[in-house]
Amino acid sequence: MEKEGEGFKVLWVPGASEIPYGISKLYQEGNYKGFIAVGCIIKGETKHWEFLANSVITNIIRFSMEKVIPITHAILTVDNLEQAINRSGGKLGNKGREAARALLELLKLP
Repeated sequence: MEKEGEGFKVLWVPGASEIPYGISKLYQEGNYKGFIAVGCIIKGETKHWEFLANSVITNIIRFSMEKVIPITHAILTVDNLEQAINRSGGKLGNKGREAARALLELLKLP
């Protein structure tokens, strides 16, 4: 699902592992100065969530460096839904907002 606004586009993907692919597809359009990746990976009963989080974040960083385009992220890695809520506008701030501010700062670099 896509949603466009003034100067931005929101692209929803089915899960966290699809975030790097979604960024690469948008990058191919060639109309973006940067990206903000937002997602949440909640710890499960196995270590799968650790491998997933590492893969997603590593691939986002790798893509950013290879294409020389700023990508910030708020990929939350949490133990439960309460922690996710607290990091996405609750008691512990808003990691998405922090990622947006970081991207704006990166876009100012020469």
